[in-house]
Amino acid sequence: MFDIIILGSGPAGMAAAIYAKRAKLETMIIDRNGFGGGQVLSTYEVDNYPGIPGVSGMVLSSMFQEHAEKMGATVIGDEVEEIRKNGDFYEVVCSGQSYETKGIVIATGAQHAHLNVKGEEELAGMGVSYCATCDGAFFENRTVAVVGGGDVAVEDAIFLSRTCKKVYLIHRRDALRAAKVLQDSLFACPNVEILWDTVVEEIQGQDEVENIQIRNKRTDEVKTLPLDGVFIAVGILPNSELFRSMLQCDANGYIVAGEDGRTSEKGIYAAGDVRTKELRQIVTAVSDGANAINSYQRDFI
Repeated sequence: MFDIIILGSGPAGMAAAIYAKRAKLETMIIDRNGFGGGQVLSTYEVDNYPGIPGVSGMVLSSMFQEHAEKMGATVIGDEVEEIRKNGDFYEVVCSGQSYETKGIVIATGAQHAHLNVKGEEELAGMGVSYCATCDGAFFENRTVAVVGGGDVAVEDAIFLSRTCKKVYLIHRRDALRAAKVLQDSLFACPNVEILWDTVVEEIQGQDEVENIQIRNKRTDEVKTLPLDGVFIAVGILPNSELFRSMLQCDANGYIVAGEDGRTSEKGIYAAGDVRTKELRQIVTAVSDGANAINSYQRDFI
């Protein structure tokens, strides 16, 4: 029997584990990979985490895990298949075995949305990327495209414009959704060209990206655009499918939970990118993990 089981080992999960062990709670972390990280693992450089500017995502993840393990937290590599309510306790059913716990912190994070076009999956990691800061350095003085129109897409295009020869920003609408200050910065980049009302139909290449096929939604004109890389920034999807029948979620699948982490089910808390929130950053994920444990203590101790 555990006091708390944490699902996910990203910044939110690791912070929850650290705070749980400081509170002397019997704690276990379950992650399908068996090691800490989450999305931050694929981040080339983190420059906005207080106190350690310019740290790589991999190093920061290692620091989080080392801290949690030093406190006595254990990360188990297993796949969660179901959560069952058994009286005052919960049973976390995994592919390997089941565990009983008084409380659960869901810190399963989110994943990048895909275009779901031909060639995307086949060329992933071979010119198709979902993280400009991670992979942008590989495309210095080359031609790339960013797909999307929100803050992340515009930030990616600006970032890539500093080192790439040419950057296309492909957006399906005739106006960007990004913040005005980001749009102003984008429009000031001389090597960025915006392709309005345009969608990607196919990503082409043998062993690496060579071209993309695009279609203008207004004219229906189809073109082939020679490229070296494609950065897809069309949103993120919360990893909440397993919990949607048990917990209240919003229209986009995010678990409804406030700053205290409390969900619609007593004893279950949501932390990090999987919950409803305005700002999804490492620093807010860490805060969520701490708040979830604080709420657990108030509810059960």
